[in-house]
Amino acid sequence: MDQSKQVTSISFFRYPKNRRWWAFNQMQLAQKALQQTEGTLFGKLMGTGGGFGFSLKPDFRTYALLTVWKNASYAAHYYTSELFKRFDRQAESQTTHWMACVQSHGSWGGKNPFTASAEYKQGPLMVITRARVRWQKIPEFLLQVPDASRSAEKAKGLIYTKGIGEWPAIEQATFSIWSSEAEMRTYAYRTAHQQIIRRVKKERWYKEELFARFVPIEDPF
Repeated sequence: MDQSKQVTSISFFRYPKNRRWWAFNQMQLAQKALQQTEGTLFGKLMGTGGGFGFSLKPDFRTYALLTVWKNASYAAHYYTSELFKRFDRQAESQTTHWMACVQSHGSWGGKNPFTASAEYKQGPLMVITRARVRWQKIPEFLLQVPDASRSAEKAKGLIYTKGIGEWPAIEQATFSIWSSEAEMRTYAYRTAHQQIIRRVKKERWYKEELFARFVPIEDPF
């Protein structure tokens, strides 16, 4: 890919039992290091869900670090950055996915952090969905979670999915990897999931939302 274009990474750090409280506190304490990492345009350190895909049950073992880099040159220093080393030293394992945005609409914290820098042709597709639920709609939203999870479990072509978020039941996101765009679209627009989305739109459950698609790229090194 073009080395001057935006790159996005998402890392999942898994911690042993005696490091989980430390990891939980980092969602506040590590913000300064995140903001000071050179070349970072956007960054979020988030908790994850313990069930399949989106889940209200937290996974206190696993935390996600989402970062948008100005270009591949800055992203190439990720593994040697103080930000990464802070988490990696304490974790028992970590997995990082590198990707380039194909399309993004909506906002996260008042802005869209992802700029399209690639074109999807074929093969795997990565997706990030994020929403901030209106306070008065939280009870209805929570009632839909089991149906949404069951729908995702049956989705053809879904390789991996993990719920990520900043605040339980209020600010939620999901990261997923699909075998192809066609299979992702079938799930999104032709299954029970579409019925949930229609109700969400009609009744205006979300104060803010974002949907972004990405293609996987190799480590930018």
